[in-house]
Amino acid sequence: MAPTTEGTVNPTAPMADEGAPAVARSILAHTRGGRRARAVAAVRDLLRDRRGAVGAGLLVFFAAVAVLAPWLAPQDPRAAGSFSTDILARPSGSHWLGTDENGRDLLSQLLLGAQDTMLVGFTAALVSSVIGTAVGVASGYFGGWTDRVLNVLNDWFLVLPMIPVTVLAASLLGNRAADLPLGRTSVLILVIGLFGWAGTSRIVRAEVMSLRGRAFVERSVVLGAGRWRVIRTQILPNVMPLVLANAVIYVALAVLTESTLSYLGLGDPDRLSWGGMLQSAQDAGAMGSGAWGYFLAPGLCITLVVLGFSLLGHAVESRVDPRTREQR
Repeated sequence: MAPTTEGTVNPTAPMADEGAPAVARSILAHTRGGRRARAVAAVRDLLRDRRGAVGAGLLVFFAAVAVLAPWLAPQDPRAAGSFSTDILARPSGSHWLGTDENGRDLLSQLLLGAQDTMLVGFTAALVSSVIGTAVGVASGYFGGWTDRVLNVLNDWFLVLPMIPVTVLAASLLGNRAADLPLGRTSVLILVIGLFGWAGTSRIVRAEVMSLRGRAFVERSVVLGAGRWRVIRTQILPNVMPLVLANAVIYVALAVLTESTLSYLGLGDPDRLSWGGMLQSAQDAGAMGSGAWGYFLAPGLCITLVVLGFSLLGHAVESRVDPRTREQR
């Protein structure tokens, strides 16, 4: 029991062993509550921006379509019973977008194609963000020869023309797609992710070099924190908002690149995607046949998804980038 100032025992004072865990739990709860409150405030602030609200609305809609596609699609385009003699039919009550050259329902293909397109976009952006963050942090924090070597590598990837390089890489790796879990889709994810990290790395490097000289980082070093601990606890939490903003924008580029590669015949023929629909529409002569739903619907969906990610990404960037915050 804890003694009072007069030397007597205070029955209301908690024992040290009992009070410490309670205090620790209170601090942790307060910290978690503060993080949740800041996250909620950040989302509200983002949605007040017209760009952020429109972008988030578009992405929520298409994400819901991708998740619910197996239940929303009128038929399974890959099933044997989906083929019919009603080829390249125009939109009607039975087929809202018409049919393809095999008589399959186009609306079903459009809904199910959202899954593959969104999967490639998100996963490729994740691969790109992880590589770009790792290279940028290492280059900006360690400096010296590490920075020089990684900077040369970063500059080399920056000047590579994205579409021709990804076309070449996807063509070369396509023969090994059978060994990968998602077939040619895995190839597209790897190619788009591996050749798109340089922009993220450049942004992260600049921010890390700025953070490295801040008082709170130097204080951690003086107190004996190792390099990896400083990176994990001080550097990464401060660069992640910029990484997030850049990743959201890169998803738009990944979706466009995936659609381009699929349109060029480098996608997985066994999986449905919007770019693959455009390629099939081109091969089937849909424009000349008046089957406008075949090419217009996937093209419009690609445009809206890219617009949604671009709007949301720029709205996030305007709130986390120090340069844009100063301009505001």
